[in-house]
Amino acid sequence: MRVGSSVRSAVALCGLTTALFGCSPNPSAPPGPIGTPGSVQSAPGAPGDTVAPSAGPGSAAPQGSPPAQSVAACPTGTIITGAEAMSPATLHRGVRLTFSLVGAAAPCALHGYPGVDSGAGGPLLHATRTPRGFMGGLPAGDDTAPVIRLDADHLAHAIVEGVAVDAAGNGCPQYTGLLVTPPDSTETTTVAVPIDTCALQVHPVTD
Repeated sequence: MRVGSSVRSAVALCGLTTALFGCSPNPSAPPGPIGTPGSVQSAPGAPGDTVAPSAGPGSAAPQGSPPAQSVAACPTGTIITGAEAMSPATLHRGVRLTFSLVGAAAPCALHGYPGVDSGAGGPLLHATRTPRGFMGGLPAGDDTAPVIRLDADHLAHAIVEGVAVDAAGNGCPQYTGLLVTPPDSTETTTVAVPIDTCALQVHPVTD
């Protein structure tokens, strides 16, 4: 066996794996920035992109021009917002938001990014709007937020995510809830859901 050649092959394979997946050879090392390495970017036309805070709850921020749709945008007061914690993944944390219609509301459409702020438990965080991240979001290569029809049989979802340690490896605050505003709405709901994080991202609504 040629030991030198085997060692060089193993080092090359490790380097390729790290480049593709952004993994760390040390499982205890703090994670890098939220999101898929090299692919997270600000959404076109979204005011809260990676260089500025997103519009927080209560702000009906522009979402850009949505694709053609067969139903009108959901009016304020017709959306029920829910949330559930996602399973942790390599120090990343996630919350899955759910948007459904009030029983008597007519079918309508959601498009774009929810506004999300942290609730009680630590310093105020404004979620940055990005197409995708480590825990989910839009498919790679597609940054166009879809138009999602809501009716009695169909819901919409959005992923909020963060990291559980800071750059120095210290644990982050444990928040007990999030303040969520559906796209193109001014009605903010506080959802009781735990997330320990030092930063927040939110991705577009999907079905």
